[in-house]
Amino acid sequence: MKRILVIDNERYIQEVTQICLETIAGWEVLTASSGAEGIVRAEAEQPDAILLDVMMPDMDGLTTFHNLQKNAATQNIPVLLLTAKVQSSDLRRYLQMGIKAAIAKPFEPLQLAKEIAMTLGWNL
Repeated sequence: MKRILVIDNERYIQEVTQICLETIAGWEVLTASSGAEGIVRAEAEQPDAILLDVMMPDMDGLTTFHNLQKNAATQNIPVLLLTAKVQSSDLRRYLQMGIKAAIAKPFEPLQLAKEIAMTLGWNL
């Protein structure tokens, strides 16, 4: 079973994502409410992928991603961004940084698992 870590400061987004991915894909979903908590959970839990919100207080998503990349224990975990801003220039920059994809918020809950699976080459 795949395990996804959702790092988002909005409880509602965590819950919607968790319900969708567990129900539709049968994946286990872990959650974290901040970048710092997400880094600790990623290191401890070793999820198969991370869904990361860009706009968060304290440590934003891109800073969180850089910290995940600097850590040998988490640098190989694929990261997909959840963001309200997905312009082609942003997307190009994210892909150059090593981020696998950017999923626009608000996302289509029923399509989320399919989008993640396609991006990462997983079977649903």
